[in-house]
Amino acid sequence: MSSIQIVCPQCDAINRVPADKPAAEAKCGKCHRDLFSGVPLELNTKRFQRHLRHGDIPLLADFWAAWCGPCKMMAPVFVQAARQLQPQVRLAKVNTEAEQALAARFNIMSIPPWCCTRTEQARISGAMDLQRLLAWTRQYL
Repeated sequence: MSSIQIVCPQCDAINRVPADKPAAEAKCGKCHRDLFSGVPLELNTKRFQRHLRHGDIPLLADFWAAWCGPCKMMAPVFVQAARQLQPQVRLAKVNTEAEQALAARFNIMSIPPWCCTRTEQARISGAMDLQRLLAWTRQYL
């Protein structure tokens, strides 16, 4: 029986979920909380790397800053997208002011950029509505 690895959004434990079990209903083997909550994760560099390296599902990252107007405008859209895209995609938010080295690693020059990554498949910049974000993300699944 095959399985997928999913990193817990609360404790960052690596979980093996059988492929025939609905991932949306899976719980962490360590902390026993849901592996998907329908909200984007706030990730620092260490947690981002853990989810990227050990999770088998794509990671859609929103690189943002508190001073960025389009970032503030996109925040509720990103939350709505998390409800619709999880568990096929893990959505994450990375504060570029707090995680400058991570932003530099991905060559973030303007925000809000979006990266769909395991080995960065795609990148898009700028604010967009929910339907455009969903369509853009789903083309890489």
